[in-house]
Amino acid sequence: MKSSGKLLFDGSDWNFDTLSRTYDAIEEIALGELKLDIYPNQMEIISSEQMLDAYSSVGMPLMYQHWSFGKRFVFEDHLYRKGRRGLAYELVINSNPCIVYLMEENTMAMQALVTAHAAFGHNHFFKNNYLFRQWTDASAILSYMEFAKKYITRCEERHGTAAVEAILDSAHAIMDQGVFRYRRPPRLSSEKERERARERLEYEEQTFNDLWRTLPTSGSPKERAEAERDASERKKALNLPEENLLYFLEKTSLILEPWQRELLRIVRVIAQYFYPQRQTKVMNEGCATFTHHTIMNRMFEKDLVSEGTMLEVLHSHANVVFQPGFDDPRYHGMNPYALGFAMMQDIQRICTEPTAEDRDWFPEIAGNGDWRATLLDAWANHRDESFILQYLSPALIRKFRLFLLTDSSGDNYLEVASIHNERGYQAVRAALARNYDIGANQQDIQVVDVDLLGDRQLRLQHNVKNGVLLEEASRDATLRHIRHLWGYDVSLVGVDAESGEELYECSTDGDML
Repeated sequence: MKSSGKLLFDGSDWNFDTLSRTYDAIEEIALGELKLDIYPNQMEIISSEQMLDAYSSVGMPLMYQHWSFGKRFVFEDHLYRKGRRGLAYELVINSNPCIVYLMEENTMAMQALVTAHAAFGHNHFFKNNYLFRQWTDASAILSYMEFAKKYITRCEERHGTAAVEAILDSAHAIMDQGVFRYRRPPRLSSEKERERARERLEYEEQTFNDLWRTLPTSGSPKERAEAERDASERKKALNLPEENLLYFLEKTSLILEPWQRELLRIVRVIAQYFYPQRQTKVMNEGCATFTHHTIMNRMFEKDLVSEGTMLEVLHSHANVVFQPGFDDPRYHGMNPYALGFAMMQDIQRICTEPTAEDRDWFPEIAGNGDWRATLLDAWANHRDESFILQYLSPALIRKFRLFLLTDSSGDNYLEVASIHNERGYQAVRAALARNYDIGANQQDIQVVDVDLLGDRQLRLQHNVKNGVLLEEASRDATLRHIRHLWGYDVSLVGVDAESGEELYECSTDGDML
């Protein structure tokens, strides 16, 4: 075993002096050699029960209370105590300062590894990736979560736990449809302007005579044109179609009290906060894994850690990046750690030791010798879909033995559509990238119309892709949650995204129309 007076630690036990000394050594390599740019770190040691609690509350240290979090805690705790599920060695919060939780049960070798992984790898990615810079405010999230927790507690005291939970239940049901995917939320008007708009609506309601709507119409082209023009103006005034259901309900619902609107806004802000993480799972974990692997190897080269430490680190690292085969019982798709880490290493290889194939496929980076700058640029300017589409190499496709299958629902066979040739590599890369495109894979449901001066029915449209329909039971249950927040009937129409053909229509009573 290698032994040196320069070792940062010897053995598995740790204390805070050892953690501090090791952190400083990791920071020197991360900032000085890898040129990482990070938020200040706040390191906290927690127990296994505290880690389970963090699991149940989506990892936020100041999360509000809700019965679903307690249910999740019991579920995770049961699996953990039965030995059917382990716990993460760390948990990291995208905030400024960046909060990193370390498990107190970790050995010192693991504390070093997860410090490099979370406090520097994830931290750098959070601070520099364009999606996080565009959609999240790391310096404000903790104070906002503190406000949200206190606000919801006050609402429970004033309005009752059941009333608050009813709103949160409905908001959680459409949380995935409560984000802005392609644009920033529109600027909020002043309170006076919102009040003035509400007064106009109330005046129109008072002067509106519903009898006019019951008169028969001739259906002449002129009247139809006027109706279409009115509908167009109505949609324009309401900024329809609207992809963010929570935002529309928060701003437009006629039945919600101010405190209920604020609850919807809280859920919407949290959904938006986590949205970039869903788009960068491969890149985020790949960046953190590549960072800890590089830093720990550099520490070993500098005689700062022993061979025993490196064996433990490499054992854990190998488990993290293990990719089961398609016929392995443990297979659940591509391991984001494995794919992300492999692509980071492959970029390093292309920059330093390119092949002729690499020069054909990646002429801008092949042989440039500066893999650090190349990785920093990729981490800052891509999400999973574009990263794979840009950097997945034929060499890596061969290493993972990837190929493309065509599976048509109308056929009783599979077709191998793309293999390892020039066109096949491009098709495989494009297909894999599409799997990480949330916009293409998540259900596209939008508010398309509502007549506030008529029947006030909220009309939603589901743009069906590849013939994938919604599961009826969960669809109808979700529509009831939307009706609870809207206060009036809600209808949903399924339309084929390519042909425009109407596939189904349902309403809040759950019956097909």
